[in-house]
Amino acid sequence: MKKWMRPLLFLLFLFPGHVYADDFLGAPMVEGGKIVNKTKSRLEMTTPMTHDQVLQFYRDTLKKQKDIKFRDWEDATYIEDDGALKWHSVTISKRPQNGETQIFIVKDNWTWIIGTLILRFIAVFVVLLVLFLGMNVSGKIISNMIKKAEAKKAEAKA
Repeated sequence: MKKWMRPLLFLLFLFPGHVYADDFLGAPMVEGGKIVNKTKSRLEMTTPMTHDQVLQFYRDTLKKQKDIKFRDWEDATYIEDDGALKWHSVTISKRPQNGETQIFIVKDNWTWIIGTLILRFIAVFVVLLVLFLGMNVSGKIISNMIKKAEAKKAEAKA
């Protein structure tokens, strides 16, 4: 056992694992950014970089991640993780405050997850209800049309 300890420790010190110096829930953070507010579920920071520079940083950093979606809104760019990462979204403001770009990193929370699942569950039943009502209405219309056609045939025979 002692034979392996020294070489193993030597390798660990020689090749340390890659870790971001600033890390919030595993989300990459822009270097040189100043943290404005930090809680357990949200991080707000500012950086002197432009919106496009920050966006390019996140595109380059997250290009190997799957389930990442970039949404371009009027006021901000919204980067969302639909996978299993601990953070849910990164929002990059397009309107600088005091010449600095604002970045918001938000933690994935159970309220959002359960709310989305409940909304989808209810939506399935709403769609089924609309289909049911549509089939009932069309069934009654077709049934009335058939009754009228049969009545006309009976009159024509008599």
